Amino acid sequence: MTASSLRLLPWTTPEGNPCYLSTDDGDSLLSRLADDIEAAQVESGEQVLAGARAVLGDRRAGERAVRFALVRTTEALQDVLRIAVS
Repeated sequence: MTASSLRLLPWTTPEGNPCYLSTDDGDSLLSRLADDIEAAQVESGEQVLAGARAVLGDRRAGERAVRFALVRTTEALQDVLRIAVS
């Protein structure tokens, strides 16, 4: 099995290492679970982006709100980039 035939999963090990799936069945239980999690991550990213835009559009937003929005945005971006790279 080559590295190109492995699917990078949208989660990591407890140590932060990548997890891969080796299967010829794109409709397996684990494949569907990964698809569902990836879809949830994209949806979450869309919601985080909308929230960050709202915070940035509010001139009265304080440092804590901007910082929180940035932290959540970087988390969502990391999840979505993991999906895009795979």
